[in-house]
Amino acid sequence: MSKQVRVRFAPSPTGPLHIGGVRTALFNYLFAKKNNGVFYLRIEDTDQNRFVTGSEEYIFEALEWLGISPSETVGKNEKFGPYRQSERKHLYKQYAEQLINSGWAYYAFDTTESLDAIRKQHEIEGKTFIYNWHNREKLDTSLVISEEKTNERITAGADYVIRFKTPVNETLQLHDIIRGDIKFETNLLDDKVLFKSDGMPTYHLANVVDDHLMETSHVIRGEEWLPSMPLHSLLYKAFGWEAPEFAHLPLILKPIGNGKLSKRDGDKMGFPVFPLEWKTEEGISSGYKEKGFFPDAVVNFLALLGWNDGTEQEIFTLDELCEKFDLNRVHKAGAKFDPEKNKWFNHHYLQEQNNESLAESYAPIVINKVGDSSIIGITKLVKIVSLIKERANFVSEFWELSDYFFIAPTSYDEKASKNWKEETPNLMQQLISVLENSGDFTSINIEIIVKDWLVKNEIGMGKVMQPFRLSLVGALKGPHLFDIVELLGKEETIKRLEKAITSLQR
Repeated sequence: MSKQVRVRFAPSPTGPLHIGGVRTALFNYLFAKKNNGVFYLRIEDTDQNRFVTGSEEYIFEALEWLGISPSETVGKNEKFGPYRQSERKHLYKQYAEQLINSGWAYYAFDTTESLDAIRKQHEIEGKTFIYNWHNREKLDTSLVISEEKTNERITAGADYVIRFKTPVNETLQLHDIIRGDIKFETNLLDDKVLFKSDGMPTYHLANVVDDHLMETSHVIRGEEWLPSMPLHSLLYKAFGWEAPEFAHLPLILKPIGNGKLSKRDGDKMGFPVFPLEWKTEEGISSGYKEKGFFPDAVVNFLALLGWNDGTEQEIFTLDELCEKFDLNRVHKAGAKFDPEKNKWFNHHYLQEQNNESLAESYAPIVINKVGDSSIIGITKLVKIVSLIKERANFVSEFWELSDYFFIAPTSYDEKASKNWKEETPNLMQQLISVLENSGDFTSINIEIIVKDWLVKNEIGMGKVMQPFRLSLVGALKGPHLFDIVELLGKEETIKRLEKAITSLQR
């Protein structure tokens, strides 16, 4: 690559950042890092009617949580600032007028009412109205009225927009890094509005002008922007600028059925589609962070939605992704979102966490459940976490896997209770005596003592072990039985056995 790689993520602050937008940001970040380039963020807020308070802050917080913050953005290394489009609006009109003067654009004075009337008439005739080469000289534009008359109307304060004058009878031969060579017929394109009557540019003009002024080398964006590629390419040609390379990413698809992944899919199936939770008057939309996902897991999962390195490898650190990422290995077809695979990645990263940090995260949950912090010893909690985390996808699942360490069972699994036979109370009473006479109450020692007792008395393991576990846990679940015994301690273990003897009498 002859010039420095500069790529951007350019979201609009119109609400929370969708996971599809996060993946776009991630792929831009990875491409920049792979090529020793710059990843910058530009806030595209030209449509002030859709601006939502808090959205901009949300975007920055989300990228920071994920570990993919831009190196240039609002208030940070503003080499080509401002990085907020609303603060650049003084720039765009001159470029729109430049296109007017070079014959690549024209003034259009059509009112909303007149255009609505034309569209309705076309519908009656079974036609579709497109504002383009076919009819632009039949409408109220500077193409059919004199320059003098045009200037008089503008001076008088008439409402107008500036539209791009799409060339006629041309075939555009364009190249997309992901999709290869693509042809567009200019006669099928409409003359898009570039500058609005409120004095603000549309996305198309502002986007191209800013990408040029900010020296963007590659435009990596979602597939939904592919129809804009011919207009943007023509704008670069009209200005006489070198166009960046384009790469349009595949859609993230619904887990079930067809179409783009939506918030409704997440609500229906119980998974988040936003990196952080989003609060509105209507309620709270859950986020990956609040659901207990690790940022590394989210990044790893999203990187493989539409890309792979050509091997069977699935677990990548962010550094590995930066090293291996290649736009040529991004798929054309949409990538189906798999909620279970999403959890699988989080399970892996949970196992990678050290037990001390997991215990710190788990402590508030335990305190909330038992209401007494005095029973929470960090050493004990670390040990519990080490025993149960293999069965969990999230820290939030720890309580269900370990509640019996803190609260004695008040009921017993009905199916498991069938293992409580007529001779069981007597065996449990004998077991209590064995435990009472043991000194070193560690897992290894208690296991040896209990098994020696079983062998010497020719008692089957199943007759004791299952009722023993049922007495301590309330069900036939949990880690190694004698690890549970050690953590409960002699007094609590015996207490629970005595309670089970009383409660499960047949």
